[in-house]
Amino acid sequence: MSDRNRPGEELGINTKHSGFTRLAWLVAIALLCTAAYMLLRQPPRPEYQAPRAAQAPVIDGQATDACWAAAPWRPLDQRWVGGPTSPTDFSGRYKVVWTPQRLYVLAEITDDVVQDTHPDPLVTWWDDDCLEIFVDPDQSGGDHQYNYNAWAYHVALNGHVVDMGTDQKGHLYDGHVQSRHTQRGNITTWETSVALYPDTYNEQNPAANQPQLIRANVPIGFALAYCDNDGSAERENFFGSVPVAGTDKNRGWIDASIFGTLLPVEPATGKP
Repeated sequence: MSDRNRPGEELGINTKHSGFTRLAWLVAIALLCTAAYMLLRQPPRPEYQAPRAAQAPVIDGQATDACWAAAPWRPLDQRWVGGPTSPTDFSGRYKVVWTPQRLYVLAEITDDVVQDTHPDPLVTWWDDDCLEIFVDPDQSGGDHQYNYNAWAYHVALNGHVVDMGTDQKGHLYDGHVQSRHTQRGNITTWETSVALYPDTYNEQNPAANQPQLIRANVPIGFALAYCDNDGSAERENFFGSVPVAGTDKNRGWIDASIFGTLLPVEPATGKP
């Protein structure tokens, strides 16, 4: 084989002494093709343009603050786990506003059975009814299963907030998200406030961590979901805000690349 025909030569890599074998190159090329295929299969990131709030909403679960009127509703209609359901069993929608300090998420959930059956907030928290807020502050995407590249905040009915730590165990992050909810019939209104912590978060010294500022036109990775349990040992359904390619759609807690784009924008009339 001539030097110009060596695998990798056309990529500018000296393969004569690199130690790469033909098999290694074939494996590398196969992995790259697989990654490209998965990227092409994944639907485009849906974008939500969140208006800036002139005044931050009061987190009381009432949704009466003036800022909510300027934000568009989006459906929570992508089934990530479970079978078909009726609109009375579950339906949901949400909207988002922001200030430089925090995101504010309002969710309106129709659910015929709302319950929290695990008193310990760190025991199978995903199998109770809860709102789940996914944020990737720098929209870098990629793995965040047991690191702080992104967050998957499970917001329980009792207000506790849980995500996985680097030790592969659940931890409380109650200071990161504040929430209140009210119920009227089968409709639960969730009002939440979310601070954005970067991937430099130090779990050994939580008090030293500072949330990052939110700026207009700087995109944030974002998705919203709801765990629905009507009385089973495990949740029956899991609904999200973004489409996920493939058969395994429950990947938001692992892969931030499936998140949508949240774009903070100034009001049409200018800065508040």
